[in-house]
Amino acid sequence: MYRFLSLLCGTLIIFTSSFIVPATAWATPSSQIAALPIVKNIFAGHSPDNLGVNEDHLASCPNSPNCVLSQDADTAHSISPIVYDTDLDTAREALLKILTVVPRTQIIEQQDNYIRAQSESRLMGFIDDLEFYFPKNEKIIHLRSASRLGESDLGVNRRRLEQIRLAFQDLNT
Repeated sequence: MYRFLSLLCGTLIIFTSSFIVPATAWATPSSQIAALPIVKNIFAGHSPDNLGVNEDHLASCPNSPNCVLSQDADTAHSISPIVYDTDLDTAREALLKILTVVPRTQIIEQQDNYIRAQSESRLMGFIDDLEFYFPKNEKIIHLRSASRLGESDLGVNRRRLEQIRLAFQDLNT
């Protein structure tokens, strides 16, 4: 009797889960799955109004720990800028190339001295805003990465920018 009930429950779970997650998604590598379809837009949030360069500065971080910034940030939010040895155009092209391979990341805006991108968390679809500012008379790239929603990002924004920094160094720029 218990075997029959276990078999029946297992069959029901498999049957009902096929309506929640399509069978084609089961075979998709986890690195390509962006977010569960049910929650995709719930946790995306809205793009903040303060993004961009204002008086040669990126926006400051909020009090929450889910943001890092290379300009005038307190110790909890501070991250070093990326230093480069080439000209600005070469550094900018290298950064754009790197961003195209960062998982679930898309470039939203490009200017001569500024790049904005968005990264989406794999499971829940949280959006993080990434900003890169190239001051004209310095060979550095200022960085900012912040989660739109929530209190903590478990260090994701900092790790992502450090991985971008390492990729940039690997390209010898």
